[in-house]
Amino acid sequence: MKLLVTGADGFVGRHLVRRLARDGHQVTAACRPGGQRVAWDPGVTEIPLELTDDASVRAAADTGPEGVVHLAAVASNREANADPGQAWVVNAAGTARLAEALGRRRRQAGEGDTRLLLVSSGEVYGRGGVAPRRESDPIAPASPYAASKAGAELAGLEVWRRTGLPVIIARPFTHTGPGQEVRFVLPAFVARMREARATGARTVSSGNLDPVRDMLDVRDVVAAYVLLLQMGQPGETYNVSRGEGSSMRELFDRLATLIGVRVEPELDPALARAADIPHLVGDSTKLRRATGWAPSRSLEQTLRGLVDAEAD
Repeated sequence: MKLLVTGADGFVGRHLVRRLARDGHQVTAACRPGGQRVAWDPGVTEIPLELTDDASVRAAADTGPEGVVHLAAVASNREANADPGQAWVVNAAGTARLAEALGRRRRQAGEGDTRLLLVSSGEVYGRGGVAPRRESDPIAPASPYAASKAGAELAGLEVWRRTGLPVIIARPFTHTGPGQEVRFVLPAFVARMREARATGARTVSSGNLDPVRDMLDVRDVVAAYVLLLQMGQPGETYNVSRGEGSSMRELFDRLATLIGVRVEPELDPALARAADIPHLVGDSTKLRRATGWAPSRSLEQTLRGLVDAEAD
């Protein structure tokens, strides 16, 4: 297939483009101008994409993809909290621009259906109990990031209803793996623990470690996206999750054991999120039934892979 990946130079995007190229697809990697340079696999074409610019978005749509995986976004709570308006401009309005450009091509060019996999977030469910979240649960975003992602979902589904553009929504829960930046919590833990081992420090700075999260390996998330692009039903939403929860304290301790360091967390108010969701675990039954997907890596393998990658 001829595929377009937005946000291709991001953490998940790099893994996804590599997977698609090695599967034999013709991939166009859409990256924000001035971003991180990537050594792409042979056959991958890079183009610039700025979601706030109509001409840039139309140019990306005019590459004529058969499928699009839309990853480009303000991707962290910290960044979104710093400028909520910009998070909405990029995540919600940018998605509206992209879906509209693809829907317009569908109406005008008559080139068949371009399938759009819109990547949202499990955080759109907001606060709730300890039961795994299902796609039928109401969404109640509790952060600028999650709210802007919910807006992106609404924008994509509106274009689907109006133009018939096949839009599928993925709601991934927390994921990590090789190449994730240290501004995210688990790679940050690894970096601080390695520094503590080198200096003999007995404490490591952390935010609140009470929240429970459903942690997946990025490569399993990418596998889910590939299957959803092929087999997901337009207008439907699919959780991408392991279905098991671990507290951040448990993850902290397991990483410390893997690294071989005895440290205790020390709360740093600058790292704490004021509106953190206490418990966020997803039910991926719908995804599994639709595609046959299941995680291929255990949590232990995921954490070990992260530690090994950070050691390289």
